Amino acid sequence: MQYILNLVRNRNFVLVLAVVVGLALGDWAVYIKSYTTWILAVVMTFSMTNIRTSSLYPLRSLVKPMMTGILLNYVLYAIVMIGLAWFIIDDKELFYGFVVIATTPPGVAIIPFSYILKGDVEYSIKGVLGAFLCTVFVTPFIVGWITGNDGIESFGLFMLMVKTIVIPLIISRILLLPLPFKLVDKLRGKVVDWGFALLIFIAVGLNRKVFFSEPGILIKIALILFLTHFVLGLAYEKMCKVLKRNEVKAMSENLLLTIKSSGFAVVTAITLFGQKAAIPTAGLAIFVLLYLLFLSFRMELKEKSRQKN
Repeated sequence: MQYILNLVRNRNFVLVLAVVVGLALGDWAVYIKSYTTWILAVVMTFSMTNIRTSSLYPLRSLVKPMMTGILLNYVLYAIVMIGLAWFIIDDKELFYGFVVIATTPPGVAIIPFSYILKGDVEYSIKGVLGAFLCTVFVTPFIVGWITGNDGIESFGLFMLMVKTIVIPLIISRILLLPLPFKLVDKLRGKVVDWGFALLIFIAVGLNRKVFFSEPGILIKIALILFLTHFVLGLAYEKMCKVLKRNEVKAMSENLLLTIKSSGFAVVTAITLFGQKAAIPTAGLAIFVLLYLLFLSFRMELKEKSRQKN
């Protein structure tokens, strides 16, 4: 029984389970599709309690990491992903899915993994916050510009950003007060993990026929996601070593570059462009997970090697 409880509490197991259940029982996803925005808002609210208000001071210290987060998340990553999707993907809705991913804010998982991977946690927090705040304005502009406002309203997209970024950020400040935080701190991991899992289940479930019948599409999607996470991330890491960048900050920047909020991408893609556009976002969750596991296992191997020497 304890083994099962440990599995249920394991983030990696929960996200993989969401994909498996989506493929097996995906027909049920249509019944909860209309709740995706609410689910994301709750998840984002609990996730943002990782960002402590004290980390925002002094304000001068925010500028550099915030600008770095914006540059890596919305410029470098977006150019690579949208460029690859433009050349490889010939389906409009799938391409729009990649546009959504490219303009999605970084995942809040960057903060705990900055600690796990020995990055600069404070730097990561400020970079994530900067990119989140930028999302409210950048995402509506870039998505509208690239898609030519194809079937979407700029104001509607802006309001989606307000519902899933601004309001959760404000509520999260209230949840950081001593009294509610005692309960929030206990529930945060479970709410975030299972909330994201539910969103991934919806994205996979709504498109389960495509997963089984069109392997060619999945290969193209996997190729783009592999290049924009593993190859781009490792190339940036190599560049930092060549330029003799601080290793601690370089790890945080690597995460800011490659780790996106898959739940946010799922909801935005479904809301704006329909269920087919959510296929790449379901793949995003898998590749973000794989990349984080890769970095974690690699660090463990390095530490074991150092101990032997």
